[in-house]
Amino acid sequence: MRHLVAPAAVIAGALALAGCGGSDDAKAELSVGSSYMPQPVSDMAAGFLTIANKGAAKDELTSVTSSAAGSVTVHRTVGQSMEEVKSLDVPARGQLVFKSGGNHLMFENLKHKPKQGEKVTVELHFAKSGPIKVEMPVKSATYNPATGH
Repeated sequence: MRHLVAPAAVIAGALALAGCGGSDDAKAELSVGSSYMPQPVSDMAAGFLTIANKGAAKDELTSVTSSAAGSVTVHRTVGQSMEEVKSLDVPARGQLVFKSGGNHLMFENLKHKPKQGEKVTVELHFAKSGPIKVEMPVKSATYNPATGH
């Protein structure tokens, strides 16, 4: 009788562990901060923000939409040139940063030129997570986030 208790305990333990999900349960936990658009001087504008991921799984920014522009594209800067990309990774427990001289959003065919003090609404779309709406404040054309001016 004693010999049956140990195998039963091992089986019960294995079943309990099987119920404690593995990597399939890992999710991205996304939030957005530090967003802004320098006041545009033409019918195009750039946009900057930081997407933080506190989750254990990576995600991917796949597109950005805004009613303020005909289109919004995602760009990365490599060396001295920028290139449009279809998506950018948001690493698990990390962040995807859009900043001047690096990754950035390009708003093309603006429907009107937003002025300093206004806000532009954008919607970020991801491969796994639901969309996130962001109110992006329009700052001066020379705004520097490091100084706040």
